[in-house]
Amino acid sequence: MWDPDVYLAFADHRSRPFYDLLSRVGVERARRVADLGCGPGNLTKYLEKRWPGAVIEALDTSPEMVAAARERGIDASVGDVRDWAPKPDTDVVVSNAALHWVPEHADLLQQWAGQLAPGAWIAVQIPGNFETPSHAAVRAVARREHYAKALKDIPFRVGAVVQPPTYYANMLMDAGCRVDAWETTYLHLLTGEHPVLGWITGTALVPVRERLDDAGWEEFRQELIPLLDDAYPPRADGTTIFPFRRVFMVAEVGAAGRSAQ
Repeated sequence: MWDPDVYLAFADHRSRPFYDLLSRVGVERARRVADLGCGPGNLTKYLEKRWPGAVIEALDTSPEMVAAARERGIDASVGDVRDWAPKPDTDVVVSNAALHWVPEHADLLQQWAGQLAPGAWIAVQIPGNFETPSHAAVRAVARREHYAKALKDIPFRVGAVVQPPTYYANMLMDAGCRVDAWETTYLHLLTGEHPVLGWITGTALVPVRERLDDAGWEEFRQELIPLLDDAYPPRADGTTIFPFRRVFMVAEVGAAGRSAQ
């Protein structure tokens, strides 16, 4: 179960890639903007300010996140991006830190590029940190005998489906889009006790929490702590540096061959 409060504990850090992504979208006026994987809606509110007057269409698979978004005044709905299709007046499709949960997301991007009208934009950011020490530590604990059965169906290697920027650039260019694709590794400066554990508790560990009872969940966290603390030791001033790689792609539909802005 997704917990909006846990997720938002690092809201400042998590929001920076969103703004970096949206800064490359060249739409001045939009009729409809779709936020796919809207989460608790804190960043969806920016879309309302960026494109005043646009219909904001927000979607998330988590009822808890949708409820939090609605509390912020967002007309959000529970749904799966695999079932979503753009309405004719959709000018911008945004998906921030969501599509890595969908193994076939590359096919979806191609599909949306074919369904959107020329001049529409697609803006996507996908975490690409699944082979880092934090996720390696989660996999190591999950393989331990007393967790293996309960956690055997969790796709801990989901990072294998997140491709380099070149892959997405080629794919979207083949679909007739003008593309801006890149990757950035952010160095998040975290504070507090076991901050990396706190970070991944709100994201990568959500499937683990769903499959373990309270006692098992607490034991899992305790076994994970020394691995994370060893991989991300705090500095003398108490700051922990947490590198986080993200892959970005911004595509203008039907604009292939035109010079970049």
